[in-house]
Amino acid sequence: MFPTGRLTTLMLTAAAAGLAAGPALAGDGQPSPWQLGFQNAASPIFEQIHSFHNFILVIITVITLFVLALLVYCVVRFSEKNNPTPSRTTHHTMLEVVWTIAPVLILVVIAIPSFRLLYAQYSPPPADVTIKVVGRQWNWDIVYPDANELTLTAVMLQESELNGKPRLLAVDNEAVVPVGKVVHVDVTAEDVLHSFAMPAFGVKVDAVPGRLNSTWFRADKEGVYYGQCSELCGQDHAFMPIVIRVVNDDLYKRWLEAAKNSTEEAKKLLEASVGGAAATVAQR
Repeated sequence: MFPTGRLTTLMLTAAAAGLAAGPALAGDGQPSPWQLGFQNAASPIFEQIHSFHNFILVIITVITLFVLALLVYCVVRFSEKNNPTPSRTTHHTMLEVVWTIAPVLILVVIAIPSFRLLYAQYSPPPADVTIKVVGRQWNWDIVYPDANELTLTAVMLQESELNGKPRLLAVDNEAVVPVGKVVHVDVTAEDVLHSFAMPAFGVKVDAVPGRLNSTWFRADKEGVYYGQCSELCGQDHAFMPIVIRVVNDDLYKRWLEAAKNSTEEAKKLLEASVGGAAATVAQR
């Protein structure tokens, strides 16, 4: 048995270490160890989702505490010891009016930002870039209809191929889009139900065989963003990630031209650009 003082010291040290490590482990565009809450928002829609979530969290916390207080009050005030002769009141008009109207008003307060968010999600602005995502067992095709139907097949990297990239999330061919541009995404599947999900953009839409669903996003920060199939699509469901790299407009145009000729050359262009950017940051 540890002495109480020593045990307390160990617990405080562990907690401090966890708090210190938290910011270092956090990252944009992918899950973080010990993550609490959503990923950091990389699009206006996901920022709106963050705000709506926090708003609802306040409401449900207040309701929970209020109900808890009522329960405690009832247990104490109306116990047999404190209230040996119980009231035989069976109806209270004002109380019934309040507990009918109050939930309705709360739902109205919740509905207003909810409808505003839904309208923003399903009323996309005109597209700057359109891509088509096709799910199959168990990888994704990313098609650029405006670039002579350029098609990239994204297959999950094996552990020996990661080179520092996140396990179960990295792929051999990343989709590339320009920063600050409206991207329309048409989503379908070839075999069974899949689901295209990109958490940092606040995007999730089912991929249904024989049907074309659509969504949109506008990434406001450059970087690499990871998503996965979010539908139980078969035995390799857990190994079906998709990656979107957001780059500046000039690099996107150069990458697109290179990818039309050779996906390998396009990869090298991205790697060289990322390496150069990292070297510039290191020099600063």
